[in-house]
Amino acid sequence: MLGLPFQLETGEKVRVIDPGVLNRDAGPDFFNAKVKIEGRVWVGNVEIHMKASDWHRHGHDSDPAYDNVILHVVAVSDTRIRRADNTEIPQMRVLLPENFYRTFAYLTSANCEIRCAARLRNVDELRRADWIETLTVERLQCKAARIEQALRNSHGDWNAACFLTLARALGFGLNGIPFEMLAQSIDLNHLRRHSDNIIQMEAIFFGQAGMLDPTLYPDDRRYQLMCREYKFLARKYSMHPIPAASWKFARTRPQNFPYRRIALLAKAMADTPDLLQRIVRTGGDEDMLRPLFRWEVDAYWSRRFSFGPDCQTEANPPSLSEPSISVLLINVAAPLLYAYALLHCDHDMKESALSLLTGLPPERNAIVRNWQQLGFSAKDAAASQALIHLRKEYCDRHECMRCRFGHLILRQEAGF
Repeated sequence: MLGLPFQLETGEKVRVIDPGVLNRDAGPDFFNAKVKIEGRVWVGNVEIHMKASDWHRHGHDSDPAYDNVILHVVAVSDTRIRRADNTEIPQMRVLLPENFYRTFAYLTSANCEIRCAARLRNVDELRRADWIETLTVERLQCKAARIEQALRNSHGDWNAACFLTLARALGFGLNGIPFEMLAQSIDLNHLRRHSDNIIQMEAIFFGQAGMLDPTLYPDDRRYQLMCREYKFLARKYSMHPIPAASWKFARTRPQNFPYRRIALLAKAMADTPDLLQRIVRTGGDEDMLRPLFRWEVDAYWSRRFSFGPDCQTEANPPSLSEPSISVLLINVAAPLLYAYALLHCDHDMKESALSLLTGLPPERNAIVRNWQQLGFSAKDAAASQALIHLRKEYCDRHECMRCRFGHLILRQEAGF
């Protein structure tokens, strides 16, 4: 549309000089656009709708953020739009081929997981690589934004933000939210006072997880000791556990139950309360980062997946596997480095966070496998993170108009 001749419904000639900046949040669709109407240049925001009446249906008529819209672009002009001061907003109707509307309706429907799958093989490699690279950065930015929110909630405590990030990552997807709830329920200052006593550390974590009940496992001495310790510590610090029903066990092997991972989180906070500082000091070097995540649970957890005598299993390694550590580097180390770099204006550290992802193997999960079946290979973690982000933030949310692939397909249908 850039530079092409159009006209308003009232007949004035329109030319788009600069489309402005795409807005991905609340407010008009494009900020700081520049258009020329009958020789006069206007600078402001642009709003786009399928139907002009969507302006009222979306509540823009009562939102001051839309008072500075200089152009309303629609496909169907079923009403005229005015600002709060009753001045009419210039409205431009764009006529598009019937194929465009059919494709748009199909792409934004919910009849399959990835609606443009049949057309993706026609997207050239250069466009693919460019969008994948952008999505990698976008995913890191989203994770950094979550860390920044944790920082605000903790009044700027980087260790608390790191604790929350690590806890969520140890949930490995299925139990990510319960692990985050668990971390939010624990005061780091309390942990620091008991970091030299692993029984008390585990008592705090398992107690806050809602997993300690003194009426259970009377023959498990360690479990009963944790129950007594938690009763004392909960009263001392006025702690209240999260709902035990928060934890997910369905379709999960016993070895992947959250118990050992909670024990590992307790061990991590006992051994490396300054994990954030250690991560930053590595500068993103993978060989220096991996040892930071090799915490070892003690012998009690070597042959069990839960509490009690009936939860025995074959011997388990005391620490995480190397693939699991890779997952933590992807979801903990890289986002923390990126967030820290953003807030400290450290360009080199930002690049180190991205380089860390390109040096790690790609994740192996259902989403990545699905993309591979469609011809999108992931050679490293940066690419697999991009594909995960594309699926979760665009495909699953029907955000085809924001996706470069969807946008390209629609442009082709429109003849642009």
